[in-house]
Amino acid sequence: MSVRKFLSSNTICVNEKIDVNSQYVTKLLSDDQNNTYHFKNMNGEAVGNLFSTRSKIAEAMKIEPSKIVKHLDDAIASPRPVKVIDEPEFKKNSIPVDLLSLPMPKYFPKDGGRYITSGVIVAEWNDVKNISFHRMMILGKNKIAVRLVPRHLYTMYTSAKAAGKELKISICIGTRPEVLLASAISLDYGINELEIASAMCESSFKQPLEVGKCDNGLLVPSETDYVMEGRITFSETDEGPFVDITGTYDIVRKQPVIEIDKIWTCDKPIFHLLLPGGNEHYLFMGLPREPVMLKTVRQAVPRTHAVRLTEGGCCWLHGVISITKNKEGDGKNAVMAAFTGHPSMKQVIIVDEDVDIFDDRQVEWAVATRFQGNRLITIADAAGSSLDPSAEGTTWKVGIDATRPLNIDKAAFTKAKL
Repeated sequence: MSVRKFLSSNTICVNEKIDVNSQYVTKLLSDDQNNTYHFKNMNGEAVGNLFSTRSKIAEAMKIEPSKIVKHLDDAIASPRPVKVIDEPEFKKNSIPVDLLSLPMPKYFPKDGGRYITSGVIVAEWNDVKNISFHRMMILGKNKIAVRLVPRHLYTMYTSAKAAGKELKISICIGTRPEVLLASAISLDYGINELEIASAMCESSFKQPLEVGKCDNGLLVPSETDYVMEGRITFSETDEGPFVDITGTYDIVRKQPVIEIDKIWTCDKPIFHLLLPGGNEHYLFMGLPREPVMLKTVRQAVPRTHAVRLTEGGCCWLHGVISITKNKEGDGKNAVMAAFTGHPSMKQVIIVDEDVDIFDDRQVEWAVATRFQGNRLITIADAAGSSLDPSAEGTTWKVGIDATRPLNIDKAAFTKAKL
């Protein structure tokens, strides 16, 4: 019952019957992204906007929102073993394999079909374990088209295919935020992300992440509402269109087909809906990049205090970083280091330590009062994000050093206080 325990008394319940093809779910989740919605009659129960703010993610992990980046960074630095248990929660029930009967909607009118958007795929090949987020388009009762970008799961799939074998996988839907965050971290091939999630669990709850064994031999988080066992086959089909993180439609591509062999659930499962192009999508994609950025910028500017990928920039394309300068030029060095730490970013603003980077108004105030256009840093023809619809093969990157000059009296740049 992973999802159910994260529902609060402020959760908005929707009791009316909902047509999964109506986009009514999308409207509710889009119009009010701060509140969690519990849909009780949509081919079963479902929940959206479950972790749509930093505060909700932090509360679920029993930490302060300002500590999320450190929480992730510590776990990456010191992974911890998982604990295998004999009777995992996800194995309470085995249900018929009929994906069409499950509570997953068609989010936008031009989508290629109904989608699993919060699915974490667990895979193993030649003793290498991997967990990662992937969007999955429903093709029928037991078939799914999965979007594989050329990263770790793609490497496993192509290796298995070259060996003439289908890749065994398990799809987890409705799991802990520690698992969701770990699934989106970009780590070296061969690192087991479940051990990153386990380290976060130990830090907050003094116990490791509990996992159970599927019938296909894969270990998945015990507290998961739905677990689908299957195989990535040799077949391919058209996947998409689909609304990606920028809120624009991604193109149709030939992608592999998954065949589902078995579906497990906990008691009273709730299907986790992750709104495409919504805040929850932003956070689970962007938050895991922030520890990498923080580490990279600190190597250039030791007194780097905080980093943030902004919601206005889809938590992917725009960032803000606060520093204390030791010397002139630290602002520019922070800009260049930030682009190294997150190559998909195309705009970053550097501010002083007195500016709250989580307050967009304060950040704009810093740009307005501490920056002049002749200090704009531009980088032409750089590799950027394929998700940026304005990019034309390469992208222009922009850095704004909105820090105070060191050789001028600070009083001229300091807000008056009572």
